[in-house]
Amino acid sequence: MTNLAPTIKLNNGREMPILGLGTWKSFESDAYHSTRHALEMGYRLIDTAFVYENEAEVGQGIAEKIAEGVVSRDEVFVTTKLGGIHHDPALVERACRMSLSNLGLEYVDLYLMHMPVGQKFHNDSNVHGTLELTDVDYLDTWREMEKLVDLGLVRSIGLSNFNAAQTDRVLAHCCIRPVVNQVECHPGFQQRQLREHAQQNGVVICAYCPLARPQPARQWPPFLYDEHTHKLAQKYGCTPAQICLRYLVQLGVVPLPKSSNKARIEENFRVFNFELSPEDFRSIERYHTGQRTVPFSGMAGHKFYPFNDEF
Repeated sequence: MTNLAPTIKLNNGREMPILGLGTWKSFESDAYHSTRHALEMGYRLIDTAFVYENEAEVGQGIAEKIAEGVVSRDEVFVTTKLGGIHHDPALVERACRMSLSNLGLEYVDLYLMHMPVGQKFHNDSNVHGTLELTDVDYLDTWREMEKLVDLGLVRSIGLSNFNAAQTDRVLAHCCIRPVVNQVECHPGFQQRQLREHAQQNGVVICAYCPLARPQPARQWPPFLYDEHTHKLAQKYGCTPAQICLRYLVQLGVVPLPKSSNKARIEENFRVFNFELSPEDFRSIERYHTGQRTVPFSGMAGHKFYPFNDEF
């Protein structure tokens, strides 16, 4: 029997697995094969986005595993995201339906606003926008996303890359509360204040880049290659990456490690058979530097740029 990840209850009562497969920079066949492998190994949370340009491949992998009887649709938690070029309220529903068509699904379990900053729409193939930023208020975008729940196109809605003040603004004006905020989070950038704020408001933090995009040639990030992490890995009979992912899980964060390597996909998932002791858990705090891997610096001058605030 396949071992599955535990789940966490969202503020709308729905359940989400506490670890998932990230697919950013998994292109075409990589995204397809990664999704298939992940579902075979027990992953039940698959994260994609319109701007990743791999929704169709992710959807094909899911469809085939459903057809093979490996999973049923209601066992897979699928997340995708509204791109910046579709922030205009008139474009939100059409963008969501386009993602559903790409995925081959009637609904997604979670639909996120990828950034609080909108980009000018030229056409749907201009996926990444042109960094012609717009002044569309993310509150107006959010109100359209709420309608997607009412239409049955999405089960839950949430945020990505929002700071605490922006999250508060959504919470103060929403009819449907965001269930998650997906942000960069790893031992080198631990988001303590944002995590505390989210917990106080019933918002789950999901972590992209939970291993900070490792670069073995540079021995980057330090927390993966440091002697202390390797000693912990030896102590617990696992790998440094598993130590770091387990740390996030024990923080209450939902990590979304990305890999196109079958063995690595499996390795990243095997973090539920051990628990870091309180002392070892606290020892990981030493790696926090406050340095982002993904600063979205091209948006830094915009009034809704989220990372000018401390958290």
